[in-house]
Amino acid sequence: QVQLVESGGGLVQAGGSLRLSCAASGSIFSINAMGWYRQAPGKQRELVATITNGGSTNYSDSVKGRFTISGDNALNTVYLQMNSLKPEDTAVYYCNADLFGYSDYISVNHWGQGTQVTVSS
Repeated sequence: QVQLVESGGGLVQAGGSLRLSCAASGSIFSINAMGWYRQAPGKQRELVATITNGGSTNYSDSVKGRFTISGDNALNTVYLQMNSLKPEDTAVYYCNADLFGYSDYISVNHWGQGTQVTVSS
């Protein structure tokens, strides 16, 4: 059993900052990559940022330069520092992990329950 627990969402004014955290726990052998995705009402879930166990990062164009993804060495905990927030950043933010459990022969994708981020204008 693997759990991803997000925290840090909330309400902030435009131009403000928030820091999201995602903690992975359970029967985890190794984590290949972690990521943040978001889904706004009426829209599809979209990639925000990812980080690999080698430290490589990737960002969507809409957040590049404003958001920073980071994590500990084993990626058991990842963070998303969000600065210069805009109303269009309002969404439910989901943590995603691509990992091997102790009984997995191939890596498996896992999702957290999501945390709401609301940016007021």
